Amino acid sequence: MVRFENVSKKYNQLEVVKNLNLEINEGELVTLIGPSGCGKTTTLKMINRLIEPTSGTIYVNGEDIRKQDPVQLRRGIGYVIQQIGLFPNMTIAQNIAVVGKLLGWSKEKAAARVEELLEMVNMDPASYMDRYPKELSGGQQQRIGVLRALAANPKIILMDEPFGALDPITREQLQGELKKLQAQLHKTIVFVTHDMDEALKIADRIVLMRDGEIVQAATPDQILRNPANDFVASFIGKDRLLRSPDEVKVEEVMITDPVTIEYNRGLAEALERMRKSRVDSLMVVDDLGSLLGVVTIKDVQSALNRGGTVGDSAAPHPIAVYTGQTVREAVFIMAKHNVGYLPVINDQNQLKGLITRASLVGILTDVLWPDLSSSHNVFTSTTKEAS
Repeated sequence: MVRFENVSKKYNQLEVVKNLNLEINEGELVTLIGPSGCGKTTTLKMINRLIEPTSGTIYVNGEDIRKQDPVQLRRGIGYVIQQIGLFPNMTIAQNIAVVGKLLGWSKEKAAARVEELLEMVNMDPASYMDRYPKELSGGQQQRIGVLRALAANPKIILMDEPFGALDPITREQLQGELKKLQAQLHKTIVFVTHDMDEALKIADRIVLMRDGEIVQAATPDQILRNPANDFVASFIGKDRLLRSPDEVKVEEVMITDPVTIEYNRGLAEALERMRKSRVDSLMVVDDLGSLLGVVTIKDVQSALNRGGTVGDSAAPHPIAVYTGQTVREAVFIMAKHNVGYLPVINDQNQLKGLITRASLVGILTDVLWPDLSSSHNVFTSTTKEAS
C-alpha cells in the first residue's frame, strides 16, 4: 500500500531522514515513534507530499507519488493532526463533508455520509450536525477530525499525534475508539506518536526511529520480547519489557513492606495488627530485622487464652527465597511446598520482602513458559494468600 525505497530528506546539510526503506501493508496500522527530531513526522508528511523527499521514491498503491498531482493525492488520503484544524465558522456537518464538497458530492450524499459517520462514533447526528466546533469538548472535536479524514472513504489515513493534546482519560477513550473503527473499516493507517503506551495499544506494527533511521520495525509483542538493541530497550522502558522468568529476580516483583511483628510482642497485639492490615499471617522478626518465623491467625487464636509471646507460637524456619533468585525458582518452590507466599531474605537472614501469588501473576501472565503447566496449583491453591 505504501512503500519507501531509499528515501532521504535533507535541509541544507542536515539529513533528517536517511535512506529509509519501509513497506506498510494494506489494512495495517503502523505507528512511527522515536525521540524528538528522529524524522517520524517528516516521514509521515512525505507520504502526501506536504514535504517532498530529497531522494528516493515513495509508492502509494504501486504508483510513484511524484507522478501524481499533489492536490489529488491529498484528497485521496485522510489526514488528522493534533491541532484538529476544524473550521470554526462551519458546522460539524460542514466540517466533516468538506472533502466531499471538493469532490463534488450532492447535498444528499454529504448529509447521508455525515450521519453515517457520526453514528459510527455514537454521536447523535440530530444533536451534533448543526453545532459549531466551539460548542464541543476537545475529545469531541478530535472525533470530528477523525471523521473528516474518513469522510471520503480513503484507503490511507495519516495521523500526526492526533491525541497528544488531550487529557489522559479522553485520550484512552479515543485510542479505544480508533481500534474499534480500524477493526471495522480496515484502513491503512500511519500514526505518529511519542507515547510508547499508545503505540503498544493501537499498533499492528511499531516503527521505532532514531536520527532519521529505522532502528526496529516489529509487532508490539516482538518489540517487547526482543528489542533490537539497548536503545530500543531503553526507549520501551524496563517495566514494559517481556523478559524471561529466568531474567527477573524476586526482588523486582516482591512486596517490599510485608507486615511484620517482633518475636517478643504479645498475641493480642499480633491479632490487632492482622486486623488492621487485613492479613492472616505475620512475618516474625528480631530487633535487627532477621526472619525468625511466621505466625498465622490460627496460631494466635489457639494460644490467645494461655498467653505468651508471638515467638512462642510462631512456626520457625519458614520456607523462604533469597534475593538474587529468579521468579522461575520462586514459582517452583511455591509449587513444590504448596504455599501461597514466600519470604524474601538476604544472606544474613534479614527479611527484605514477600513474594505472593498476586505479586507473580502480573509478570507471569505475559512471560509464562509452557513447562510451568504442571505447577498450576500455585495459582489455584485454596491456601489463603498472605501479604
